[in-house]
Amino acid sequence: MKVLFAVSEAFPFAKSGGLADVAYSLPKALRKQGIDVRVIMPKYADISPDFSTKMKHICHFTVPVGWRNQYCGIEYLNFDGIPFYFIDNEYYFKRPGYYGYYDDGERFAFFSRSVCEAVYYLDFDVDIIHVNDWHTSIIPVLLKAHYMHSEKHRKIKTVLTIHNLKYQGIFPKEVMYDLLSLSDEYFDENRLKFYDAISFLKGGIIYSDKVVTVSKTYANEIRTLSYGEGLHGLLSGIGEKLTGIVNGIDYEVYNPATDKFIFVNYDANTFVERKKENKFRLQQMLYLPVSDEIVLIGMVSRLTKEKGIELIERILNKLLTLPIQLVILGAGDYHYEQMFRHYAGAFPSKVSANICYSEELARKIYAGSDMYLMPSLTEPCGISQLIAMRYGSVPIVRETGGLKDTVKPYNQFTGGGWGFSFANYEPAELFAIIKYALSIYTDKAQWRSIVHQAMTRDNSWNASAYEYQKVYESLLNS
Repeated sequence: MKVLFAVSEAFPFAKSGGLADVAYSLPKALRKQGIDVRVIMPKYADISPDFSTKMKHICHFTVPVGWRNQYCGIEYLNFDGIPFYFIDNEYYFKRPGYYGYYDDGERFAFFSRSVCEAVYYLDFDVDIIHVNDWHTSIIPVLLKAHYMHSEKHRKIKTVLTIHNLKYQGIFPKEVMYDLLSLSDEYFDENRLKFYDAISFLKGGIIYSDKVVTVSKTYANEIRTLSYGEGLHGLLSGIGEKLTGIVNGIDYEVYNPATDKFIFVNYDANTFVERKKENKFRLQQMLYLPVSDEIVLIGMVSRLTKEKGIELIERILNKLLTLPIQLVILGAGDYHYEQMFRHYAGAFPSKVSANICYSEELARKIYAGSDMYLMPSLTEPCGISQLIAMRYGSVPIVRETGGLKDTVKPYNQFTGGGWGFSFANYEPAELFAIIKYALSIYTDKAQWRSIVHQAMTRDNSWNASAYEYQKVYESLLNS
């Protein structure tokens, strides 16, 4: 079985969010299961010279983008046992960053058409193209519209994974002809039409052979008006074509027993004293009072409404009267950045605001925090809570999407569970669950049991990769 994994970003070459982690760790896990998965992505200018100078040029050809014929080179690099192909075009990709340009529609129309054309040139007889989010979701449409004459393409099955339905690749109707060479018949409610524009993601949902999203709860949520982002009717109507498979994390990358970023290594059998050492040294590093009785709550997040920051804002004054320290790492909306800066200045012994992103500090927070806060408004899957559990930081989450699927609430009567959760998007519920978690923390034996259960959960890619394998096999056997 040969799978071409088409994606707009992948660790360690380009990363703006969790998609990049999935694009590295899922192919890695699938290859361990004997599936020949290869990743194809743009060759961005920001890719480190440590990688770009080692890439091997395979071939080049021209790609039709509407009336244009654009250069496309294919570069190759094997990283960590995963074959990566890079689409090279300096006009589209030799710029800072990855997204947010006025011509993103053209850039990813080119990339998607390049993936289709690359099938002719790769020494790799593709069975399945696995596309991800709006940037590549037009590929199933292009295959059906332009490549059914090709024996190589005609047999290819397509899988679309929706990592976040909010971002749909919505562009003016003219893009359909000008960039995709699609005729008027595609401007239809049952094809690409989305109100008065077109949606790349809608096209992918309709034309792909299978649609996967990143947790079972999110697969149900996006069929509703509240979460469906205007596509709930379509998603409700495709039945079993849509399924949910929760993401995992790479247990070799995220491993407190070997992590070079944290102060002291530990595992599920040695965390009691060694995790405490990580906490003390993180407190020292951030100029917070060093104490094990004060609960250190960590949060590594984009600072946006979707991540539940407005709930924290509404309880922060009350929260800081409790015996806690709050360590924030991330950036996002200016209002929330300034809010945390203000509280860090006003309560320097209680709040550490790190308005930036640092992988090293993130790992130190996972290892040093007692609890990990994730009160998201929406969370398709979430990776941070999985990393937190791996490092023994007990998650406090809202019951939405993948957070509901991965965090079992602690039950003090049975002793089961490895986190704390609340259902309604209300500040009072968030405050109440934090107070409850603090009350449990005072019983050290109970707390050690919760941490041990969190750390021994299997949130690796093993089970999820097997689910993807079953999806692939069902398509090839159909």
